[in-house]
Amino acid sequence: MLPDNQNPRELLQIMVRRFGLLDKNCCTVGEQEISLIQSHILYEIDHQHEPSMQQIAETLAMDITTFSRQIQTLIKKNLVLKTPHPEDRRVYILRLTVEGKFVATAIDHRMNTHLEEVFSFMTDTEKAIVMQSVKLLNESMLKSKMCCTPVG
Repeated sequence: MLPDNQNPRELLQIMVRRFGLLDKNCCTVGEQEISLIQSHILYEIDHQHEPSMQQIAETLAMDITTFSRQIQTLIKKNLVLKTPHPEDRRVYILRLTVEGKFVATAIDHRMNTHLEEVFSFMTDTEKAIVMQSVKLLNESMLKSKMCCTPVG
């Protein structure tokens, strides 16, 4: 039970808002302007093994029509390749281009640098507590019937 002055929704809302500002500030790489959702798509393609369009859309809890438009934009920016699966031509596999990998890596590096700076104000023990708490929260959200669709 949390003390009365710690409303869980308010605490999470503040954290999400501040983290979103971190994301918003990091998404220009060279000449490429990358939206927040595009950065999430690049991250997921980079961290999953030969994902299909459907897999990434489900991971990000996006409807396939909206997701397809975002993929088309990333293809036009020469950041993503979409190729038919060799065994099922109805399924498309997503991969990062060389430039896409560069952009994803640059965004990842910037985010990690921002997070290192945020964590620099904590002791090692406090960092460990925060990381364990976030992990526990994520695990609990996966188990919850009331929460959003599990996204990995």
